[in-house]
Amino acid sequence: MAATATPHRPRTGTTAAGRLGALARAELVLLVRNRTALFVTLLMPLLMIGSIRAGLDQVGLEGTGLTLVEAAMTGGLGMALVIVVYLNLVPAYVTRREELVLKRLRTGEASDAEILTGTALPSVALALVQCVIMVVAAVAFLGVRAPQRPELLVAGVLAGIVLLGALAAFTATLTRTVESAQLTTMPLFLVSALGSGLFVPLEAFPEKVGAVCALLPVTGVVTLVRGGWLGGADAGELVRAGATALVWAAVAVFAVRRRFRWEPRH
Repeated sequence: MAATATPHRPRTGTTAAGRLGALARAELVLLVRNRTALFVTLLMPLLMIGSIRAGLDQVGLEGTGLTLVEAAMTGGLGMALVIVVYLNLVPAYVTRREELVLKRLRTGEASDAEILTGTALPSVALALVQCVIMVVAAVAFLGVRAPQRPELLVAGVLAGIVLLGALAAFTATLTRTVESAQLTTMPLFLVSALGSGLFVPLEAFPEKVGAVCALLPVTGVVTLVRGGWLGGADAGELVRAGATALVWAAVAVFAVRRRFRWEPRH
């Protein structure tokens, strides 16, 4: 999904913010030029909301305290993060690695964290824009409640961005080619879609199944997002959700620091 051009190396003597900006601008140009990636990034999350709503029609939401639209839209926010950040970044990292872009960037002033972050910034920005549009549209046109705890909603989205960005970098270490990224990203995508509350709220699962699903990587993020938008979650549930998201993010960041590959896989 990522284009195959080489971004310019940030000029020497720039600040960290300048280097990040230069990397982000180059990545944004490549994303705009790649029509397939742009389609997936912009339209797929919106299409997935329709799929989520259709699935909820079959499952039923009795006992969850959620309306059909509320469940679909809050799940849609999580799906936007998974698709725009995770699914888009894995092939981007793989492409830059295989073309030796990452290796060349490391010879300049940019640190490893700056290189990975700069590559991710356009996808992060697009994910944030999509989340804002979905919230505003749901409140204005679909009758969904305005965010009850905006600070918690923002915290959930930001936690999701950090977590999925780190997971994308780690998944890239397991991915040999851009084409194989479609396979290596599928496990997390399916597990998150089916078990993290994106398609079906955890309250609709049997108690033991829901307890296991609560430990999945993206579940904590979805719980925070849903609690921040709709309210109603108790403090203990939110603390557990936040702790789950932070632990998975810390593990992913540690794995990236130890295992990320900067040169092509042979």
